[in-house]
Amino acid sequence: MPVKEGTKDRELTAERLLAASAKNSFDPLTEIDWDAPLLPDTFFIDEKRCTLYGTRTWERMSRQQRIDLTRHEVASTASVGIWFEVILMQLLIRHAYDQDMTSRHVQYAFTEIADECRHSTMFGRMVEKFECPNYRPRRHAHELGRLMKTVGMGIQTFACALIAEEILDTAQREMMQDEAIQPLTRNVSRIHVIEEARHVRYAREEVIRRAPRLNKAEMALTRLIIARSAHVISLHLIHPEVYAAVGLDPKTARREALANPHRNQTMQDWAKRLVRFFEENDLMGGPGLALWRRSGLVPRDYRPPAARGV
Repeated sequence: MPVKEGTKDRELTAERLLAASAKNSFDPLTEIDWDAPLLPDTFFIDEKRCTLYGTRTWERMSRQQRIDLTRHEVASTASVGIWFEVILMQLLIRHAYDQDMTSRHVQYAFTEIADECRHSTMFGRMVEKFECPNYRPRRHAHELGRLMKTVGMGIQTFACALIAEEILDTAQREMMQDEAIQPLTRNVSRIHVIEEARHVRYAREEVIRRAPRLNKAEMALTRLIIARSAHVISLHLIHPEVYAAVGLDPKTARREALANPHRNQTMQDWAKRLVRFFEENDLMGGPGLALWRRSGLVPRDYRPPAARGV
C-alpha cells in the first residue's frame, strides 16, 4: 500500500529534528538546582490528578498524607518512566542496527538515545530528591519488558514508544504550567516536554509511514502488542506500595483507585491524543480492545470509529 499523503520525507524530518536538538537540549544535572529545598505544605502534582482524589479514603486522609501521596505517585511514574526509557533505548539501538548509519534518520535515533539517557538520570535524581524508593514494575511486567525489548521491531517499536511518551507528555504539560505544585516537578516536566516533543514527532511519522504497509496478519499482531503495552504501562504507572508509604493498606487503596471515576478520567484525559492518533492509523481494534478498556485509558464501552460507523 502507498505511504499516506502528507508524510514528510524521513531524512528531511530527521534533519529538522537534529537541528532542533542542537538548539534545545538540556543537561539536567546543571539545568536544575538539585540542592534547592522542597517547599513545605505543597503538592507535587495537582491533587485532583491523584489516584485517590474524591474517594472515601481521600476524605479521611490528612492534608500531609495527601501531599505525601502525590510525592510518591510522581516518584512512581518517574520510576516507570526510567524502566520504559531503558526498553526504548534498546529498541532504538536494534532499529538502527539494520539501517544506514550515515543517514540523518539513524543519527537522530542516536540523538534520541542520548536524550533518554539524560532523562533517566533526571528522573532518578528526582526520585532521590523526593526521598522515595525506586518503584520498579512488578516481576511479570519486568519480564514482559524484557521480551519486548528483545523481539519488538518495526512499527511496534515506534507505536509502543508513543504510549509512554504521549501519556507522560500530556501529563507533564499540565504540571509545567501549574504554579501551585513543587517547582522541581515543574522544572523536570518542562525539560522533558521540550525534548520529548521531538521524540513524539519522530515516532509518529514512522507509524504513519509504516501502518499502511502492514498486511492483515501484521496489523492484527501490531494492534494486540500495542494494546498489551498500553495495558501494562497504564496499570504500572502507580505502584501499590505508594499507598503503604502513606500508611494505607495497599491492596484496598489500589482497588479503590482503579474504581475511582476521577482517576479514570485523568487517564483518559492524558491518553486522548494518543488514542486519536492510533484511531487515525487504524491501530485500535481486534481482541486487544478488551485490554484497552481494562487499562482505563479509554471508557469501558469504548469502540473504535470503524465499529461506530464513523
